[in-house]
Amino acid sequence: MSQPAYEYGPCEPAIDELIARFGDRVSLSDAVRERFGKDESFHPSLPPDAVVTPHSTEEVSEIVATCARHHVPVIPYGTGTALEGHVGALHGGVCINMLEMNQVVEVHAEDLDVVVQPGVTRKQLNEYLRDSGLFFPIDPGADASIGGMAACRASGTNAVRYGTMRENVLALTVVLADGRIIQTSRRPRKSAAGYDLTRLFVGSEGTLGVITEVTLRLYGIPESITSAVCTFPDVESAVNTVITTIQFGIPVARIELIDETQIEAINNYSKTELEVAPTLFLEFHGTETYVAEQAESLSEIATDFGGGNFKWAATTQERNQLWQARHDAAYACKAMRPKAEIWATDVCVPISRLADCITQTQADIKTAELLAPIAGHVGDGNFHLCLVVDPDDQDEQDRAEALHERMVMRALSMGGTCTGEHGIGYGKIDFLVAEHGEAVSVMRTLKQALDPDNIMNPGKILRL
Repeated sequence: MSQPAYEYGPCEPAIDELIARFGDRVSLSDAVRERFGKDESFHPSLPPDAVVTPHSTEEVSEIVATCARHHVPVIPYGTGTALEGHVGALHGGVCINMLEMNQVVEVHAEDLDVVVQPGVTRKQLNEYLRDSGLFFPIDPGADASIGGMAACRASGTNAVRYGTMRENVLALTVVLADGRIIQTSRRPRKSAAGYDLTRLFVGSEGTLGVITEVTLRLYGIPESITSAVCTFPDVESAVNTVITTIQFGIPVARIELIDETQIEAINNYSKTELEVAPTLFLEFHGTETYVAEQAESLSEIATDFGGGNFKWAATTQERNQLWQARHDAAYACKAMRPKAEIWATDVCVPISRLADCITQTQADIKTAELLAPIAGHVGDGNFHLCLVVDPDDQDEQDRAEALHERMVMRALSMGGTCTGEHGIGYGKIDFLVAEHGEAVSVMRTLKQALDPDNIMNPGKILRL
């Protein structure tokens, strides 16, 4: 961790002002601060000096303006499901807990969009929308907050059909580093008016401002949804099936790769009985006839690459159980070595290089003698490694770190990215320069223009 390049003021005067204004919605408890200094990554808890819980955009503005006057860092917090140390208070400061800003503000069913506060979670939103015939498709697995998903440019299992948060956020309300409130866009599906500020803040990880309202694109719930699993003799055959499926334009909604190590973990944890082999999890959305046609086409492609043992989820309950098992993959990895820690990381490459990247990574795992199951949103070239590492074994930790670096650099050498959806936080901050080079200096210029005192989640994405 680098030392701050900026001088921060003492937190006590800012905290005193916040207590006077917000009372018991300011917490100084050690247990609370510890919780809000930690996400789901392997990174340690780095507690803030205080945690404040606002209920409105105007209250967020007051909190940020108070911190700005005293040169105190501000760290936004959603549900804490991030994976690269996004919420750690590297230099102390005030954590803004967005969890109680959890209202669905407006649903515009005719326009297929919705306005929500940032603390609304994706499951809460879809439950709210259930009777409208609409749904929000971005599914990162965890029941993440919509604000956090926007801030981290989240993706997930449905991205191959519906895109990521980048494509599905229409507008944002943001509190800037000096307390000003801006709206980045309006509700129309397209606009040529000025800079695209919405895309600037999507993926900014709280380093440019605090997101306090999000307008999202919605979709009609499909008439028919069909899910299946299909096994393969090796990972390369499974990935080549995916590549051919995408190149043929078959509009699969979800297409996930699970390697044999991860399948074994899932069987033990979720009590499933899947064949222990490289496996694709598949899902199709559309009319009943259309879904059947697309499923048949993919089945034929899979057979050509040695795929078999197709098992279709015939009911909604079976489909939900299948995808819940996929979403619980990280917990399944943890259960393989209960005293170990999991280090989840991801890369993304052009789909034509996906088979090479995964097979080389698998060989590297074997050489390094590490336990590291692979799962991936392979329809868009993204895959995840879940390193299961003994925190008390320094040699194992060193081998894991070296493997992780090789995996990232391998992806970059193939024209890929160091992270498809986890984000940078402070865990991947060094890889950003390797990936973007001189473009990082432009990012720094933007950061310094919007946050000249570097109080917005300092130490994440960029070093200043």
